[in-house]
Amino acid sequence: MTANRLGILLMCLTTFVFAMQDGISRFLAEQYNVYLVVMIRYWFFAAFVLFLAQRSGGIKSMAHTAFPYLQIFRGVLLALEIIVTVVAFTLLGLTETHAVFVCYPLMIAALSGPILGERVGWRRWLAIGAGLVGVLIILQPGAGVFSPLAAIPLLGAAMFAVYGLATRYVARKDDAMTSFFYTGVVGGIVMTAIGLFHWEPITGSNLIWMLILCMSGVLGHWLLIKTYEVAEASLVQPFAYLQLPFAAALGMAVFGETLRLNVAIGAAIVVGAGLFTLWRERQSES
Repeated sequence: MTANRLGILLMCLTTFVFAMQDGISRFLAEQYNVYLVVMIRYWFFAAFVLFLAQRSGGIKSMAHTAFPYLQIFRGVLLALEIIVTVVAFTLLGLTETHAVFVCYPLMIAALSGPILGERVGWRRWLAIGAGLVGVLIILQPGAGVFSPLAAIPLLGAAMFAVYGLATRYVARKDDAMTSFFYTGVVGGIVMTAIGLFHWEPITGSNLIWMLILCMSGVLGHWLLIKTYEVAEASLVQPFAYLQLPFAAALGMAVFGETLRLNVAIGAAIVVGAGLFTLWRERQSES
C-alpha cells in the first residue's frame, strides 16, 4: 500500500511537471520558432537517455531491439507529435489543446482491436462513443463557431495514440528502457535534422526559460520512470489525467485563457470515459 501511495504521488507530481513544461513550451514557441524549441528540448532528453544507458549496461545493450524499424518509427512519430502539439499551444492555448488531446486513450482503446488484436467489448465501445460525444461538445462542429485550428490538437492526439499502440506492440519483446532509448535518441536526431535549419539565437532571460524547459523535461521523464518502478501502471495511469486541470489552471492564471462551458463539459465527459476504459482494462487483467 505504501508503494502504491508513493506511485500515485509521483504520478501526480509528474503530471504537474509536464503541465509546467507545456506552459514554458508555449511561452518560448511564441518568442521563437517551434522547431528550435523542440530541438533543444530533445537535446537534453537524448543526453539524459544516453546517461541512463551508460549506467545500465551500456548503449549497445539498451539499443538491442527485436523491432528496430518500429522503434525508429516510434521515435520519429513522437518528435513530430510534439511539434504539432506545441503549435496547438500557441494557436489555441493550453486549456483547449489539452481538452481535445485528452481523448488519446480512447483512440488507443478503439484501435487496439484491429491493430493489436486485443478484445474490445461493448462496454469499452460505449465509453469510446461517449468520449467522441465529449470531443464534439468541445469542438462544436455545428454551432457556426468551429475553428479548423481545433483539428491540430486532434491530429496530435491521433499521432500520440498511434505512438502508444506502437509502444504496446514493441513491449511484447523489448523492455521499457529500450523503448525509452529509441524515443530520446531517434527523436533527438530527427529534431536536429529539422531544427538546425531554423536556428536563431536565444537571448536574455529566455535562455533561463529554455534551461528550465530542458530540466523540466528530464525531471518529468525521471519521475515517470520512478513512478512505474514503485507502482503498477494500471493503478497510477488514471492520475495522468491531472495534467488537464494543471495545464488549464496555468493557462488561465498566466496566459489569460478562459474555460468555456462547452469545453469544461466535453472534457469532463472525455475524462470520465477514459477513466472507465482504464478501469475495464484493469478488470480484464485481474
